[in-house]
Amino acid sequence: MKVEAKHELESAKKVMTGADVLINALVEAEVDTIFGYPGGAVLPIYDAIYRSNAQFEHVLSRHEQGSIHAAEGYARVTGKPGVVIATSGPGATNLVTGITDAMMDSLPIVIFTGQVASSVIGTDAFQEADVMGITTPITKYNYQVNQLSELPGIVKEAFHVASTGRPGPVVVDIPKNISAELSTAVYGSHFELPGYQPNKTPNPLQIIKLTDALSRAKKPIVLAGAGVIFAKATNELIEFAEKYHLPVTNTLLGLGCFPGSHQLSLGMAGMHGTYAANMGLYECDLLINIGARFDDRLTGNLKHFAPHAKVAHIDIDPAEIGKNVQTEIPVVADAKEALEALLKRSVELGDQLVWKERLARYKQDYPLWYERSDQQISPQWLLERVHQITDGEAIVTTDVGQHQMWAAQFYSFEKPNRWVTSGGLGTMGFGFPAAIGAQLGAPGELVVSVVGDGGFQMTAQELAVVKERNLPIKILIVNNQALGMVRQWQESFYEERYSESLFVQNPDFVKLADSYGIRGMRVNKEEDVQEVLEEAIGFDGPVVVDCQVVQQTCVYPMIAPGKGIHEMIGVSK
Repeated sequence: MKVEAKHELESAKKVMTGADVLINALVEAEVDTIFGYPGGAVLPIYDAIYRSNAQFEHVLSRHEQGSIHAAEGYARVTGKPGVVIATSGPGATNLVTGITDAMMDSLPIVIFTGQVASSVIGTDAFQEADVMGITTPITKYNYQVNQLSELPGIVKEAFHVASTGRPGPVVVDIPKNISAELSTAVYGSHFELPGYQPNKTPNPLQIIKLTDALSRAKKPIVLAGAGVIFAKATNELIEFAEKYHLPVTNTLLGLGCFPGSHQLSLGMAGMHGTYAANMGLYECDLLINIGARFDDRLTGNLKHFAPHAKVAHIDIDPAEIGKNVQTEIPVVADAKEALEALLKRSVELGDQLVWKERLARYKQDYPLWYERSDQQISPQWLLERVHQITDGEAIVTTDVGQHQMWAAQFYSFEKPNRWVTSGGLGTMGFGFPAAIGAQLGAPGELVVSVVGDGGFQMTAQELAVVKERNLPIKILIVNNQALGMVRQWQESFYEERYSESLFVQNPDFVKLADSYGIRGMRVNKEEDVQEVLEEAIGFDGPVVVDCQVVQQTCVYPMIAPGKGIHEMIGVSK
């Protein structure tokens, strides 16, 4: 009797739902955090999570957009894939902005969307959406599970695709009948992708060509992007720059991959980059791009971008090389492996003294600047104070707009994976939920979310998540009672016609924070900023600080639309 009972119990344990199979696959993928929001089509999955002994955290966002942006913040800080679950129909479509954002910024995200039962797909069933059709243009790859036996292999493959080569988002769409299906079978997770073989190792001949070009260059410059961070190549980049005394400029997403305080750093390049960085790119005769994609906000008018330079481009994605800027020396490779190959070669440089002196003069004569206010707070000064109080050690997340540019300009980043922002898509509402993911990914770190009053209101409901978990995030609202960057463009290019860019009514952000049980503070005078920020950052728990800044402040320098990288306005007072 006892033997029979034991045998029956063992047999019963082997009966699993498709959702149980999914959970086991997530355990195998070493997932420790999931961001999600339940709904009808994913109820079998959530039931499996409830019954599971899997040791991962599930973070219940208050909107699917909060889930996907939190997963992006987690991925950016940890380097591991962020994982998201959403239900069918509106649950899946609410993720579209975040999926596109992750695709543009090369972030590894694996998204599991519920789907209506296979038998009614294509009938406009309740909460049905064509997830495959919608996400094909905005994902690195996507899958729809047709039978349960495919699921473990698809999950393993999805994590592999998302995190190798150029990282990106992958969607796995799971019909409800698959996740609810009962089975006693054991399915393997083996997969083969003969057509997907990202090349990490540089062609030796291209490395020779690059070093030969370096030996002949009189005005070389390095442009370092997020690819350096993804490849964990910061140390190699520093060694390479120091070995040959190369000036280095960063893209917006590359900030932190080269220390901002380093004597060879020219700062950020592009639309709101430094004068030295932009003039360095304009005047150079050799441009070594490592892990950046030459987007339009960096280059300005392509006719005037590095017009006298031989261009070398190191990138793991061959599709990016030559896409926007003509490239003489293409190097398809992982940034770390390419830099290691470059460091193994010895190059005798020509005389670059005049070039170095010119760049040093640009840095000295045209530093970043701003005017102080005797009324409200100068936003640039505010970000400088944040840097000073945090010793430049915080993980900083932002939305998009003026506050984003001020943070990039005045919070100097010395280390990688501490700058979390929306670059390619420029997504309002990104910064605050991204801070949640960043804090969960780096629980021992100080996380400061610098947001605008416009963007914060798009995802402010995620304050509930912060309170539930007592996440010690410091949320600084750069409050100018406006859509700041829109207002600036209307001032500069639309004859000050401020069409729908000024907020007539904002909430009381202190009371809003208090309604969630979170401490709220307000500061509107520069004389009070130091004390308020020190108190907020030293507080053991989350804080919302409403920082009321001068509305009319603009971000400078600036490259106007259609202008070249050397045609900056607002370079000096």
